[in-house]
Amino acid sequence: MSAIDVRGLEREFKGSIKAVDGIDLNIAEGEVYGFLGPNGAGKTTTVRMLVTLLRPTGGTALVAGYNVATEPAKVRRRIGVALQDAALDLLMTGRELIELQATLHAIPRASVRARGQDLIERVGLSKAQDRRVGTYSGGMRRRLDLAMALIHEPQVLFLDEPTTGLDPVSRMTLWDEVRRLKNDGTTVFLTTQYLEEADQLADRVGIISAGKIVAEGTPASLKAQVGDPRLDIGLLDDADAVPAEAVLARFGPLLEPLKPGRLLISVPDGAAEIAPIVRALDEAGIGVANLDLLEPTLDDVFVEKTGRHLEGAEGEQDA
Repeated sequence: MSAIDVRGLEREFKGSIKAVDGIDLNIAEGEVYGFLGPNGAGKTTTVRMLVTLLRPTGGTALVAGYNVATEPAKVRRRIGVALQDAALDLLMTGRELIELQATLHAIPRASVRARGQDLIERVGLSKAQDRRVGTYSGGMRRRLDLAMALIHEPQVLFLDEPTTGLDPVSRMTLWDEVRRLKNDGTTVFLTTQYLEEADQLADRVGIISAGKIVAEGTPASLKAQVGDPRLDIGLLDDADAVPAEAVLARFGPLLEPLKPGRLLISVPDGAAEIAPIVRALDEAGIGVANLDLLEPTLDDVFVEKTGRHLEGAEGEQDA
């Protein structure tokens, strides 16, 4: 059985504005699915429908085997949700909040303390569990929200941009927890603005633009669609550029270089082609100063499919 099965899902707002326009999704149990899209693409609307906060105006969506429109209570019992803006009582302590969440999910009283303590330790909040949440940093609140979403051991976990604005340590902690959840068989639906995050964590990625799914597949397969790896070569002597071009032409057509004074060639087999190219240049008496193997990225995929960079992509590359 699929963890999430979506057929022709639509959401139309007043004025005939279709925020989500007939999308299909099929996500397997135990899969981490990365959901990407520019602002206004329908990403948040899709998530709100899947977690029963917004009713679809067309199509069907089954989550954990239940219809989000006609069986919302059954869906809610089987999902965990950590939205970007966590609504936490700042006057309660972390331990009190997570134990309250356990009680609300009807977890037996005898198990509440142990279950809460286990999750607090997993998200790295043991030392802060008896402090008021109002004293927590943004990263600590995000980790607490994740622990609360996991208290009832959901079949499907929805994470809405879980690491936006977090420091590197908090980000890595959340990444490790997502990997642990996958190993435990939990399905994770992850929306993110960080392409590296999707590349590292997701088994498959879906890209939504203007309410429609415009690309879907594994990160590797999507990157392969936008082109081969390229080898960027710098020479010791710029005067060797013309003979170097003649040598490289034996391996394939040259591409427009990214910077003046460089040479760029497509290498479909990636790193395996570097040694023969360098050897041929050396035999021709042409010295290589440096070279870089440039792999296609998810940002390349995103730009090709949507015509835009993802909002977090430039800052992520700078980091």
